[in-house]
Amino acid sequence: MTTRYLWDVFPPVLIHANESTVKQHPSYRAAKSGDPDAAYLLVNALLNPIIVGQLADTYARQKPTLVSAHAVEGAGVNAIPEALADMLAQKLGWPTDNGIVQINIVSHTGADGFSRLARQAKFDGEALAGKPYLLTDDFVGQGGTLANLRSHIMSKGGNVLGAIVLTGKPHSAKIALDRVTLQELRIKHGQQLENWWDQRFGFRFDCLTESEARYLLNTPDVDRIRNQIIAAVQG
Repeated sequence: MTTRYLWDVFPPVLIHANESTVKQHPSYRAAKSGDPDAAYLLVNALLNPIIVGQLADTYARQKPTLVSAHAVEGAGVNAIPEALADMLAQKLGWPTDNGIVQINIVSHTGADGFSRLARQAKFDGEALAGKPYLLTDDFVGQGGTLANLRSHIMSKGGNVLGAIVLTGKPHSAKIALDRVTLQELRIKHGQQLENWWDQRFGFRFDCLTESEARYLLNTPDVDRIRNQIIAAVQG
């Protein structure tokens, strides 16, 4: 099971480039499959200088450590998150920490929403209590991987300030769960599903991301949610 922490004040995820531009770049496929040189070419080409400046202005005093979501994909180890962290560190003069790693294979790339919900990313590695961190990943969809990486660092006492990705859906940038969405989800699907969710995943609805909660909210009924989650795990 996965421990998650409640969302307090968490800023929108910063997205450097639109999804089609990233996926059409000639270095994308090789980078996604684990080629570090291709990953650096991709990130270097698509890093948004406005966002780099925004990071510098916002976090100049804290100088946070950049932590990448090391994800194992079907074709190999995704090299993009670490390349993004390294390149931002070079430009901003901030440290990186490569010791926190994802320890399971979730195969989220190209997966549907239920598969993403069912296969939760798990992380291992030490973080320093009281130290500021920023998360990096190649893509934000439902935001579950970033939520779990954040919670892993928080479980060690680290302070996660925000997250940056190379690309993602614009509506997924808001990762922190809205109270109205939570209330609507609980009204629609009830306490029984939330209890089942807690038993299966180790956290309640109030620890979902906004996109995860909306995905469940848009599902017609409780039985479909349960059946789809179980099928995704077995598949």
